[in-house]
Amino acid sequence: MNPIEIHSVCIVIPVYNSESTIEKLVDEAMSTLSPKYGHVEIILVNDGSQDNSHDCAMRAFNKYPDNVKYIQLAKNFSEHNAVMAGLNYVSSDCVGIIDDDFQNPPSEVIKLVEKLKEGYDVVYSCYDDKKHHWFRNLGSSFNDWVATKLLKKPSGLYLSSFKVMHKTLVKNVIKYNGPFPYIDGILLRSTNRIGTQLVAHKDREDGQSNYTLTRLISLWLNMFTGFSIVPLRVASFIGIVMSVITPFLILFYALSYQTGGVFVKQVIPPGWASLIILVNFFGGLQLLVLGIIGEYIGRLFLTANQSPQFVVRETYIKKEIDE
Repeated sequence: MNPIEIHSVCIVIPVYNSESTIEKLVDEAMSTLSPKYGHVEIILVNDGSQDNSHDCAMRAFNKYPDNVKYIQLAKNFSEHNAVMAGLNYVSSDCVGIIDDDFQNPPSEVIKLVEKLKEGYDVVYSCYDDKKHHWFRNLGSSFNDWVATKLLKKPSGLYLSSFKVMHKTLVKNVIKYNGPFPYIDGILLRSTNRIGTQLVAHKDREDGQSNYTLTRLISLWLNMFTGFSIVPLRVASFIGIVMSVITPFLILFYALSYQTGGVFVKQVIPPGWASLIILVNFFGGLQLLVLGIIGEYIGRLFLTANQSPQFVVRETYIKKEIDE
């Protein structure tokens, strides 16, 4: 790999209910990165926040009109969709993606950019000590295992949301216009020049993670069905569960028979247990197959009907206002 030069840096920050942190985050990013690079660009993407994040983002825009771009989406589209929206407005040599909760200090962007200069297309952050909640770490471990198996992710690579990409890779990423983006999946199929850099990870400054079980499942489904041939869905999960409990049904009916009806207070007719077991097992398999087919058909339907990846309500960019 040939070393590359980086003169300008962009930071994309998806904003969701972060009125208590966003202004301080922008201030810290500007004070930390401006002395290091010729131009610092910060793109705030308000992903349908329900608090006062809009006014806070506007104050940041008015304070740094030459550096801050503010994109307000029409509703909540999820983090990856919001990041995709921000990437469409990047004009710098590289772009870093950072959360709005201060768990990734803006100063750590410098480490990622320096690693990127070695010739990588994308550099992921990694941590000695992650400060995420145990549930988020559990979900990340599952996501890492699945991505390794399905997306051919290098086994030692942690798919962190905190990463830096070169502008050439960004141009390729934003070509994806499907309604269910999974940015790491796009990156893994776009390049093999992937680096990692050890950075600090801090506790959330305020609030709690927005990655609920529902959001994690949605993210996993985007990865499974959008970038893999092995999708999973709720119906598929039900089918698997029903198939898995079949051996327990066999054991239950066998024990009930041997104990003379202790578990089931009536005589089980001959063949009834076998019939119930077979119906349960094959019914579960049918739900599994239907779930897989239905997931693909549903996503094809939404894509064919041009379901939007994101909808921009308003943009606040200095050059547009000047015009």
